[in-house]
Amino acid sequence: MRKSHASSWTPKLSLIGYANNLPTLNSTFQRTGVLFVLSAPSGGGKTTLCAGLRANQDFVYSVSCTTRAPRPGERDGEHYHFLSQEEFTRRVEAEEFLEYAEVHGRYYGTLKSTVIENLRQGLDVLIDVDIAGAASIRACGDRFITDSLADVFVMPPSVEELRQRLERRGTEAPEQIALRVRNAVAEMERWYEYKYTIISRTPPEDVESFRAIMQAERQLTRRYVNTP
Repeated sequence: MRKSHASSWTPKLSLIGYANNLPTLNSTFQRTGVLFVLSAPSGGGKTTLCAGLRANQDFVYSVSCTTRAPRPGERDGEHYHFLSQEEFTRRVEAEEFLEYAEVHGRYYGTLKSTVIENLRQGLDVLIDVDIAGAASIRACGDRFITDSLADVFVMPPSVEELRQRLERRGTEAPEQIALRVRNAVAEMERWYEYKYTIISRTPPEDVESFRAIMQAERQLTRRYVNTP
């Protein structure tokens, strides 16, 4: 029978009694940020969820670039980074965007450098994108980005509930609502592409569900790096 021998190896940091030694623990282990990517069909509850999450600023809300003109009250660098079409095209050709898309003749995109900088500093980043944008992020080819990724899809409890939510807005004609519902159903069929799914109920419940995901992702062992 093989005998067990005490090892002469001494760990760099002893975790015995760590509760009384938090300053040492915190100075030795540093967490990298989590990239939370949030998608939902129109009426799925995404806008309300983002507003509820931003009430507690413990993450960086990604500010997108756009070629559209600023609306009244919008400030450059706070609501969007407003770029000319020429500047946006130059950045696309330089592969500076993590994802970008054309919406109604205007372009929107997320700068890769800003996201990476925040993540390396241990700051969590929240990006609000559609399904195509989320797919682009997954396929970006940057290992650091994909390792940091936690994508979440928010779904209405039913198609009928989605229809009622759109009708309660009172901003669109029945034909437009019907089109949105058809598009939403097509998007909902791709829920399985995401790591997490939240069935939208009430705004407080949705925020609670998302924050539970945030806490779980922040505690993953691979989020921590041992620094001298």
